[in-house]
Amino acid sequence: MKTLTSGEIASYCDVNLRTVIRWIESGKLKGFKLPGRGNNRVLVEDFVEFLERHDMPIPDALRGVASPSILIVDDEMPVAKSIQRVARRAGFDSFIATGGFQAGIMLSQYEPKVMTLDLSMPGMDGYSVIEFTRDQSKYKDLKIVVISALDDISLQRALEIGADATLQKPFSNHDLTSTLEQFMSM
Repeated sequence: MKTLTSGEIASYCDVNLRTVIRWIESGKLKGFKLPGRGNNRVLVEDFVEFLERHDMPIPDALRGVASPSILIVDDEMPVAKSIQRVARRAGFDSFIATGGFQAGIMLSQYEPKVMTLDLSMPGMDGYSVIEFTRDQSKYKDLKIVVISALDDISLQRALEIGADATLQKPFSNHDLTSTLEQFMSM
């Protein structure tokens, strides 16, 4: 987990270092002291939450705005590569996970803004991935786009348990691009 020093926070907020220390000591900003010299550290997500709570601007470097990414979860590599080509053509970084367990690891590693998800995968299926992500508060803003060859009832079930949109396989590049652009701009 990435942390920030009091000095880095002071620089981001354009305030005196002592002000940041007071925020931490008063409990307004969640932080912790390193063993030994007792220097303060703050988790990036705690700092971003502090900024949001006080209606302060979030620096682009901490927001991940520089390159929002898409996690593509599909056990069929040709389909995953096809989605990746569309995403890259639209200007988005993307990563591929070939199963539900790998998706869980990559979610925390890359913190994507959007996840495309196949429902039919061996092991942990797409429904389980949706339930897992929706049970985690840190993924509350993640947009999930189900891309599946299953029937309408299955796609509707995905929406009911937490998917934000569905596309039927085979999908059109235009529909995928417009869906990705819609969610990436939110």
